[in-house]
Amino acid sequence: MKIVIVGSGYVGLVTGACFSEVGIDVVCVDIDQKKIENLNKGIVPIFEPGLEEMLLRNMKKGRLSFTTNIKEAIQDCEVLFIAVGTPPDEDGSADLKYVLSVARDCGKHMNDYMLIVTKSTVPVGTSEKVKHAVQDELNKRNAAIPFDVASNPEFLKEGAAIDDFLKPDRIVIGLASQRAEELMRSLYKPFTLNGHPVIFMDITSAEMTKYAANAMLAAKISFMNDIANLCEIAGADINLVRKGIGSDSRIGNKFIYPGIGYGGSCFPKDVQALIRTAGEFNYELRVLKAVEAVNQDQKLVLFNKIMNYFDGDIQGKTIALWGLSFKPQTDDMREAPSLIIVKKLLEAGAKVKAYDPVAMKEAKHHFGDTIAYFEDQYEALIDADCLAILTEWPEFKFPNFKIIKKLLNTSAIFDGRNIYDRAEMTRSGFDYACIGVRSNIKAPAAELV
Repeated sequence: MKIVIVGSGYVGLVTGACFSEVGIDVVCVDIDQKKIENLNKGIVPIFEPGLEEMLLRNMKKGRLSFTTNIKEAIQDCEVLFIAVGTPPDEDGSADLKYVLSVARDCGKHMNDYMLIVTKSTVPVGTSEKVKHAVQDELNKRNAAIPFDVASNPEFLKEGAAIDDFLKPDRIVIGLASQRAEELMRSLYKPFTLNGHPVIFMDITSAEMTKYAANAMLAAKISFMNDIANLCEIAGADINLVRKGIGSDSRIGNKFIYPGIGYGGSCFPKDVQALIRTAGEFNYELRVLKAVEAVNQDQKLVLFNKIMNYFDGDIQGKTIALWGLSFKPQTDDMREAPSLIIVKKLLEAGAKVKAYDPVAMKEAKHHFGDTIAYFEDQYEALIDADCLAILTEWPEFKFPNFKIIKKLLNTSAIFDGRNIYDRAEMTRSGFDYACIGVRSNIKAPAAELV
């Protein structure tokens, strides 16, 4: 079977690599000529554990190739996946211009039956728009070529995307014909043989499932951050509360870790898009609006703690940051809390020194030369007035605290990911503030939230 994946970003590359890994011939298409040239040289534009090795292996075996020529790529193609970006418009709705552009290309160039599958995260009703766009182009050609449209949303966690694709919790497929179902069953057979469930449903339900899943996870995060702030004021310990509620099987222990807010390419965009979709049906998603508001406020919590520690004046202070990506095991900085925190620190007159294991190149696209970058986590601490931890990279979890204390001008650590134990930090002589636990530093807890 030959499949085409249009869009060679995060979702497209992971999808293409994993399908080729199980023996399917895959052609990845992208309009970015430089990106395609680099991919053909084995240069991968994103950081994702295991992806580069898988791409190179399957390119060598001839099962995976890259091109900018969609007309040529879709000849003899049985299934085409649309995996292009759906960036948010100013009103929060998903911009479908790239999705519909691919649909029109299909209508212009297809010469036989094709199943067109939306892999991009798209709002309810998009598949109908895709169908109309394809049909309009076929009508212009007076071509009576049959086709189907399906929805197959992705559920990939950045940093664990390969495992998520090869060993999925579930595979959701929305479709409207028996022929489309047979093709998708055949395509995913290597995965279902290993017991991974496929859930078939109508297209509208599949489109809604993706948004609902991400919105639920975002809601858990914002709920815990809200509770964490209350714990800090009341004198409770959010880490103990988390363990207490996480042991309830109805709640579970995932996505209930407090921190400085969620980011990345999915949760912020999808929550906004779902709120917008509800508005189009004259319905207000009150819970999700609160989820979004809490998340925006949470990105300021660590900055406020730093300001309070320095009596509201950080003019000329040097702040060291460990971690810039929105989470570990990725260089993705889209909607990362670091973007807000760095902006606020600079506006307040502070100097910023930063280290991240993989996101330094990406960070330079956002911050330019407004902050200083370091290739060693300890080097970033030299003459800094405090340390703030924004991403819970494994290498930050067991640092040499004696070196940290020696290099910092103060003994202040602001832990935005709760990776250290407050009691241990206090015994070690640090002024330590984290999320959802009353700090041992001078400012009242209520002022730190």
